[in-house]
Amino acid sequence: MADPDSTASNDTGVGEPVSVPDESVDESDSDPDADTTDAEMDELREQVEQKYDFDDFGPADMAEMSAEEWEAVFDAETWITDEELLDRVERDLLTRVANRDVFARIERHHEPPHILAYSDEGYAVVYPDGSIEGEGTVLRDVKPTVALCSMDSYEVPEEVPRNPLPEPEAVPEGGGELGNWMLQAIAGAQLLAGLALIVGGGLATAGIVGDAGTSIALLFVAGFAFVGVSLVLFFTVANARLSDKFRAEEYRDRLRAIGLEDGERPEFVPEIEPEYDGDRAGTDSSDEAGT
Repeated sequence: MADPDSTASNDTGVGEPVSVPDESVDESDSDPDADTTDAEMDELREQVEQKYDFDDFGPADMAEMSAEEWEAVFDAETWITDEELLDRVERDLLTRVANRDVFARIERHHEPPHILAYSDEGYAVVYPDGSIEGEGTVLRDVKPTVALCSMDSYEVPEEVPRNPLPEPEAVPEGGGELGNWMLQAIAGAQLLAGLALIVGGGLATAGIVGDAGTSIALLFVAGFAFVGVSLVLFFTVANARLSDKFRAEEYRDRLRAIGLEDGERPEFVPEIEPEYDGDRAGTDSSDEAGT
């Protein structure tokens, strides 16, 4: 005869046989949610990668990106930090300075480890953990660089210029002299042609050249038109050279303001003095990267 207790337990569903289905139901309820979250994150990551060009990622893109998009594309667990991050940031910033995408003097310090970037309009300090502090346009330009260099998928240039900023006196007055000479040659030809037409019109008026069918008015109109065009071209060349001269002088002043001549930093840049080892000279070898 069967045990009444065991029979009741099996009939009512109370006891061990019921506990197994309960566990399986819990697992099946949690797994779809996890799979859905991962799928949504992957979809968002693909949308972000299509929306932004991370090879040309700048401050405007960084400001536009939402918190959800940032978390989707920048995985904190895979971020590069410590000295490797500083190495990548230094190389990327030097390349950007050389390409005139960023104007800043770059200094690499090892004790304590950090990168100092500054110009006449702001500064930024980058620490090994990826944190940044600073102000002005330099901080705005450095933030995207640090974010990108933290990603293993972002390729940083290997060969970089060690002195991307020129000395103030080495800045030329301007470029494009070939174009200016070509414009001057065209303007000179236009001027000679215009003067020839005006002289021809005068001779035709005096009856020295031409015949009864000569359109004297047309000669004068064409002559003055050629002269006018030549004057416009000469003015364009003069204005371009003057603008180049002013831009070159302004660039020299900015280079002097960040200490490329006297070695003095702007007053608003914080004094972060590296602690050198005994085998180091009086200047950090990486400090010269921005000079």
